[in-house]
Amino acid sequence: MAVKKVTVTLPEELVEALGTAAREDGIPLSRLVASAAESELRRRVGRRLVADWQAEHGAFTVEEIAAARAEMAAADAQALSAPGQAAA
Repeated sequence: MAVKKVTVTLPEELVEALGTAAREDGIPLSRLVASAAESELRRRVGRRLVADWQAEHGAFTVEEIAAARAEMAAADAQALSAPGQAAA
């Protein structure tokens, strides 16, 4: 994968917190920031997909939202209890 060096301006406290988190995880700061940016882009795609689906089919009902939350909680519980799995 090609990389490109960029300059960004962030609040000092955020840079310090990110640096601490990167050191705790034993990864370069740039990898932590790249991972956060990738996560944000995935969330944006997900929100766009949901908005498109709702535009075509209507808003989710309270029951549908509750069912989705229960399914996500069950998936989280399963992932966290799996042997060898570390919390993200």
